Amino acid sequence: MSDHYSIGMTGRDRVDNAIGGGLPVGSLVLIEGEDGAGKSALCQRFSYGMAEEEYNVTYVSTELESWEFVEQMNSLSYDVTDHLLEERLLFLHADVDTHRPGTQRQLLERFTNARTLWMADVIYVDTLSAILRNDPNYDAMSQQGEEDRVIQRLVSFLGQVLMQDRTVVLTVDPTSVTEEALRPLRNAANVYFEIETQTVGQEIRRNVLVRRFQNMKSPVDDSIGFSVEQGRGISIVSRTVA
Repeated sequence: MSDHYSIGMTGRDRVDNAIGGGLPVGSLVLIEGEDGAGKSALCQRFSYGMAEEEYNVTYVSTELESWEFVEQMNSLSYDVTDHLLEERLLFLHADVDTHRPGTQRQLLERFTNARTLWMADVIYVDTLSAILRNDPNYDAMSQQGEEDRVIQRLVSFLGQVLMQDRTVVLTVDPTSVTEEALRPLRNAANVYFEIETQTVGQEIRRNVLVRRFQNMKSPVDDSIGFSVEQGRGISIVSRTVA
């Protein structure tokens, strides 16, 4: 088996090359960015390309239901229908807004105990921060200033997953969880991307800041510009300084 999961589609865009030829096998990948930064779009491109490369992929979304996911992917020209039907891509909607009592509210516990979720080669969780802020145990620990203990337990669980040569990609919104919660995730991440955005006129410029990239296959720039376009998907943008 290769020591990297290729992001594929090398004949269509430059994303795989920009990310160094793929994500390392057995790595924890953290993608951090505020709402609307492009975290989901990156994960959608990565997951589609990996499914095209015939890796088994699980995609957990706290925002999209299955039909919305298919529509969103189609709008980016990432047709996932065959991948879903052939069970190469497993999509799961995480209902984090439920207010049902009892075990239904134990989101983190249900998340880690969902065995099928963790059987894929690559698992995407978009967004972890939404799961955290709706979990009563995390909320209670956060009120005591001890949310890092919850995250440390999660990191320990993820470490066991990574030991099985699986790669886990987490997205987080840094404005919705505390620094105490983010710190253990950042420290544990083998690959850490931070997305920054800048509005120039009517254009939103997006950059992936590569904070950490262990075991990269080929050199990766410290900053990777990208755009998200309907009908085209993710495109790598080369910027020049006037």
